This record gives sequence, C-alpha cells and structure tokens, in this order.
Amino acid sequence: MDLKEIQNLIKFVSNSGVAEVKLETGDIKITIRTTLEGNSHDITYVQQAPMQQAIAAPAAAPVAAAPVTAAPTADDNSKYVTIKSPMIGTFYRKPSPDKPVFVEVGSTIGKGDVLCVVEAMKLFNEIEAEISGKIVKILVDDMSPVEFDQPLFLVDPS
Repeated sequence: MDLKEIQNLIKFVSNSGVAEVKLETGDIKITIRTTLEGNSHDITYVQQAPMQQAIAAPAAAPVAAAPVTAAPTADDNSKYVTIKSPMIGTFYRKPSPDKPVFVEVGSTIGKGDVLCVVEAMKLFNEIEAEISGKIVKILVDDMSPVEFDQPLFLVDPS
C-alpha cells in the first residue's frame, strides 16, 4: 500500500462515520480510529513489518484542497450544470483500457447515458447523466482519485 491509498482509506473511514477500522494485508497493519463527536481524528497508525515504526498519517490536508478548486469553477460557469461524483474512488473515462472513452468535450448526452466509471473497493460503478445536454468540460483526469461530491463534468443543458 502506498501513501496515497492510505490517505484515501483515511478519508473514506472519516466520511463513513465508523469509529474504528482495522486492516491487515500481508506485512501491513493499519488501524484507523475516529471520534464520532465532530468527526475529528483521534490517531492513525500504519505499521509495515514488525521491526518498523508506526507512522501517523495526515488526513485533513488533502480534503481541504478539493472545495477550493471547485468554488471558482462554479462561479465562472454558473449557466452550466455540474455532474458530481456520488462516491470516493478512482475516476475512469473508459469502460476498459482497450475501449474508447464514454464522452468527450462537445459530446451530446441524454439523461441516463453513462459518462464515466468510478471504482470503489474493486467495484466499478457507472455514473449516468442526470440531465440532457452537451459536455462543456471534463474536470478530472483519467485514472485520478475523486472525492464524494467532487465535480466531474460541466454540462450545458440548453
């Protein structure tokens, strides 16, 4: 497990409302504890191999970055509808590596059309269009991690 995967796990656990999660994979042991009052982090330990030290992993810094980048986009493009991620996971523009992308900038979409896939815990979830319109901008790079409620697409409904 790399640091990015651990940070995504911490974010997922803190947003889920679970008090404690223990995960053991091979020589890695992870325990994440959160307090339910105010949803603040108590302490997080990551332990690799018995002889190495525990690492306190930061969880708050990456979470603060997403709303800051989303706010100016919403103001500048107020006539467009934003399609947001319904979950934490990894964003994919294609159904598989050898297939074409679901949509491009300029694509006309209809309600219920598949726009992308978000992988969460080895499950691939198709994200469908909530409205009809034209894709104006794709806000996330392919194979990038996404947060819950993170803007993915801007759509011109006219």
